Amino acid sequence: MNSLLQTGSGKTYTMGSGWEGEGDGDEERRGIIPRAIRDLFAGAEARADEARAQGQLPPEFSVQAQFIELYNEDIVDLLDPAKDPFAKGALRITEDGCGGVRIVGASMRAVRGAQEALGALRAGALARTTAATNMNSSSSRSHAVFTLLLRQRRLAPDQDTSVDREADSEAPEQYETLTAKFHFVDLAGSERLKRTGATGERAKEGISINCGLLALGNVISALGDRSRKVLHVPYRDSKLTRLLQDSLGGNSNTVMIACVSPSDRDFMETLNTLKYANRARNIKNRCVVNQDLTSRTIHQLRQEVARLQLELAEYKQGKRVISENGEEGWSDVVQENAILTGEVESLRRRVKAMQGTIEQLSARNSELIAEKALGNWGPKDSSPDANDCSLTALVQGYVSEIEDLRAQLMESNAMYEASRKREATVARTRHDSVQDPSLIIDDAKRELYKEKELLARSMGELEFQRKLNMSESMTSAVDDRPIGERERAEGESAEDSEPSDGDGEASDSEEEDSEVKGQRVLSAQLAALSEDIDTKARLIEQLELSQRRLAALRTHYEQRLDTLHHQIKATNDEKDKVLASLASQASPPSEKLKRVKEEYERRVSSMSRELKRMQAAVREHTRLQRSQQHTAQQIATLRSELQNMKRDKVKLVQRMREEAKRHAQAEAARAKEVAQLRKESRKNANLIRSLEAETKMKEAVLRRKQEEVSLLRRGHRDKLSSRAAGRLHERGQARRSKSCREAWSRLECWVSRAVAARVTLGELEAAMERLLQQRDRARSADTSDPDTAHLLRYLRDAIADTQAQIIQIEDCCGIGDWKGENWTSGNFTHTPKHNKQCFTSVFDEAVISLRLSRPIRAEACLSHT
Repeated sequence: MNSLLQTGSGKTYTMGSGWEGEGDGDEERRGIIPRAIRDLFAGAEARADEARAQGQLPPEFSVQAQFIELYNEDIVDLLDPAKDPFAKGALRITEDGCGGVRIVGASMRAVRGAQEALGALRAGALARTTAATNMNSSSSRSHAVFTLLLRQRRLAPDQDTSVDREADSEAPEQYETLTAKFHFVDLAGSERLKRTGATGERAKEGISINCGLLALGNVISALGDRSRKVLHVPYRDSKLTRLLQDSLGGNSNTVMIACVSPSDRDFMETLNTLKYANRARNIKNRCVVNQDLTSRTIHQLRQEVARLQLELAEYKQGKRVISENGEEGWSDVVQENAILTGEVESLRRRVKAMQGTIEQLSARNSELIAEKALGNWGPKDSSPDANDCSLTALVQGYVSEIEDLRAQLMESNAMYEASRKREATVARTRHDSVQDPSLIIDDAKRELYKEKELLARSMGELEFQRKLNMSESMTSAVDDRPIGERERAEGESAEDSEPSDGDGEASDSEEEDSEVKGQRVLSAQLAALSEDIDTKARLIEQLELSQRRLAALRTHYEQRLDTLHHQIKATNDEKDKVLASLASQASPPSEKLKRVKEEYERRVSSMSRELKRMQAAVREHTRLQRSQQHTAQQIATLRSELQNMKRDKVKLVQRMREEAKRHAQAEAARAKEVAQLRKESRKNANLIRSLEAETKMKEAVLRRKQEEVSLLRRGHRDKLSSRAAGRLHERGQARRSKSCREAWSRLECWVSRAVAARVTLGELEAAMERLLQQRDRARSADTSDPDTAHLLRYLRDAIADTQAQIIQIEDCCGIGDWKGENWTSGNFTHTPKHNKQCFTSVFDEAVISLRLSRPIRAEACLSHT
């Protein structure tokens, strides 16, 4: 973080490097550094508390502070001012192994809290070099850098798989170390010796400050200018840029604060500061976390071990296989599992859709039953305006409740039967745990088949009829398009879509189109076959479900009949016993005998009614059993069709695999052919380039020979003419080429424009200085005079116009970088450094000459007029 650039604009106050506050009452006066220190230690404490709240080990933080200043290009340790900075090798700048910059010999003070860090800041601020100038009573005479080095040691984040965690459950916990460095830089302000009035030692300090800021500006320009990314960044031109090398162009985020003065007397300094900061905005860095290499390597190795363990488990489970050629691949089981998983997902979506349809049909069925019951119960001669709404709602409510209770009863019976079978299976497994596993599997299969049959006979009459109607309608819809016709049609379309083999000279595009069409046809066949299989499977499931529900209902009725028979028999036996006991008594009470007799008769009559009702249910069940035979035949037919469809699907899948394999082989062959053609093309291109280079070389040699011959002939002719005239003339200067003359003319034009702009800018600055002085004199006079007020308004407008002209010249002519690299990188000399020095001196001389010649030209013009 840097604060730049104008002197006396509040840089030290903003950064807080000169802060001397002692209590909390100075919160509003604190700068960036004290506030950052408070936030840093508060954030560390918050992270530790968060880790403790989550039951983890809190991270360990260690902070070290360093405070140095750069005074006259000498590094001074402010935390140890007694150290001699001029001693040989006392303080020097070096690079560590990670590319960071550090100062060897500078003291690093460990701080354990915000108060200790602020104490180190206060101690360094008291030792910093300051002095008074005409522009600032306490001007900073050096660049100050306050550095905080933060190290964090924490538990490495757990990103391993479950296999790795189980394998390393007893391994020690892994730690990682993160480092961060904060540079708080308080730059000294740029100075003009004329305005500051500095002399002697103060002038030397100002020159050193300006040199460091100039080097920093060149580094910022090189880092922010996209057109000069490949050029060398001059970090070593100054110790300031060398010290801030990793903060400007390294692994860092840089924040720069530009402090400017609101006074129009500092207009040029404000303009230069804003341009300086604008160039700094173009610097783009990509930052990464400074992590310890050991912890990073351990984490990478753990991830590699987890990956290898997962791969080994896949090999053990048979998911991965190695072919005879040594190529790795997935087994057929995994691929079949993926296909079946997709089919299961599609079936789940269809089941959800069918459930919604069933709910809608159930609601509609309840409405129809209610309407039917209402039509049977209502009076035939009722008037249209009779109050039927309440009766309709009542009947519909009763019907819905009956349907819900019936569904709950059937579901409860099915769950009871399933739990009873499960318990019986578990008990049998416990008793027969030593049996052969194959026998256990066979018993489980037989039991599962029995459960399916029992569940298929548990549907009621109304539900069975509705499902049966739905199945018959779906079967008729499916049978409208037989499988044989569909396969013949798809076979004909596939044969029509296949490319003809008559010529055998079709292009690659036609082959690809035919392969794509073949794949589409196979995909369509597979989709149609899968849809048929799903339809048949749903029909079979529905019919089996009806059979299981009927079986459960029959069992329930039989158990209920047995129970009633036993109750009737027990009641009769009890009645006979009571009557016999009463008859044996001498004088049986008639009232008691009468009550007992009535009670038994009442119970017998109720049981008789229940028996008749159950007998009616048995007769109804017998009728349903007769209709079940038709359902069983449909189930057998559908199962046979389903088996045929599954066999067709397996064949179709095998065919698709063969087609995909053939397509992959064709693609590999085409890729190999394309690579061969590209290789031949590159070889031909290289041959063409070599031939062209050889031709150009021969032409250059031939041209040079011709020039030498022409020069020899011209020299011989000149020599003969000189001898005849008695004069000897030596040509001391070679003719310049056309390119050199054009470059020189461009340079002359640019220098002329730049010199004129520089001189104009200097004149405008002088004019603005005169206007400012006139404004000061006018303000010191009587301001109540109307002439003085008018003069002040005129001077204010004139100063604003002059400032606008200066900005226009800066923007249009671009003379702010006249000492940059953009015009000294041309091929005018063989040494760019010497080139720059020559042009700089020529430019300065031209500016001085133009400034001196303008008054002479003005006087000549006046004398001429």
